[in-house]
Amino acid sequence: MKNKYPSTIAKGYTYTFFSFFGITSLWVIYLQMQGLTLVEIGLCESIFHVASFLFEVPSGVLADRFSYRFSLFWGRIAAILSAVIILMADSFWLFALSFVLSALSYNLQSGTIDALMYDSLVAPKLTDRFPKVISNLNVAIEFSQTSGVVIAGFLVHWHFELTYVVAIIIGVFGLITVLLMQEPRIPKSVETPEQTIRTIVIMAYRTLKNNRQLRGLMGFQALFDGVCTSYFFYFQSLMETHHFSGTLISLLMVISAGMDIIGIKLTPWIQKRLSKSTLVMSLSAALVCLLLLSWFNWIPGLTVLFLTSQLLGALIEPIFSSYYNELIDSEQRATLLSVASVLFSASMIVLFPLIGWLVQTWTFSMGFGIIGCIILLLLILNKFKLNFAN
Repeated sequence: MKNKYPSTIAKGYTYTFFSFFGITSLWVIYLQMQGLTLVEIGLCESIFHVASFLFEVPSGVLADRFSYRFSLFWGRIAAILSAVIILMADSFWLFALSFVLSALSYNLQSGTIDALMYDSLVAPKLTDRFPKVISNLNVAIEFSQTSGVVIAGFLVHWHFELTYVVAIIIGVFGLITVLLMQEPRIPKSVETPEQTIRTIVIMAYRTLKNNRQLRGLMGFQALFDGVCTSYFFYFQSLMETHHFSGTLISLLMVISAGMDIIGIKLTPWIQKRLSKSTLVMSLSAALVCLLLLSWFNWIPGLTVLFLTSQLLGALIEPIFSSYYNELIDSEQRATLLSVASVLFSASMIVLFPLIGWLVQTWTFSMGFGIIGCIILLLLILNKFKLNFAN
């Protein structure tokens, strides 16, 4: 058993590389080239997150009820279909359908791959290694996303549609990896009845209701990730407006990935030395400073802030994933990790169109500067009293 589960971890890294390959990360630019307006592009992103909001918890329940491999397999199928449709799309509604399928593929894997990796360490009693495993997993994500977006950057002004052809091929590789995986078996000290969807949902609800710390951490990450993700996507529009070359776009993504990987490798060290409340306070201060500095509408400065926003987003993911897995039982792991993703989708449903309206009405700098003022005001009103246990 000890020999088999490290093999599952290795396959998990491989699957993660294929599923997060960032070849389609520059989709905002792609849709602009297809003739969609910023409003229509914003609607596509909102449709993605509304669909994600609806699919997320059911997909997590399915993973807990059936198997992790079941969810991961169908997630790759949905991703392949999404890429096929966006290649064929000639109307807004077909693009919207592609985004719905993309949301489903995201939901079927979000939280599931983390849960599979953690549970693979339970039987051999190696769960103390999970912070390192999740750190390596996020390094794989950064490397994968960057590899894809660098290729996409070179294709921007050539045959940009080839990015989705590559996405289909990579999706097939992801399917093959899932088929080679072994589902972890969790030993139980006492015999328990087979879980039903109803019992999974009830237990997950009770856990979330009774664990204030878990609720608080999930809510904070949802807002934090929502702002950083919006910064990434709307910065693409800024790059298109200021005519960034494909080479420059690729170079920025490589620099961003290098910074992110260094940050991710430091997360186990950070996690050991900072309490949850101290970490949340530090991240809040860093995000507010970044957004307020965005008021200065200077492209080199905004580029540095863009890189910093991606570093902060990369830092938070492995640390909070580790926190969640420590606080959640295996029986509800995928379900409750899906709840975290639901909260992220909810924040994006509100934030993305709001920020898009601010950016379109005024400027990129003013839009994110206003968001920074709002967050600062919320922190002041709450007097920085974040109720997380150390």
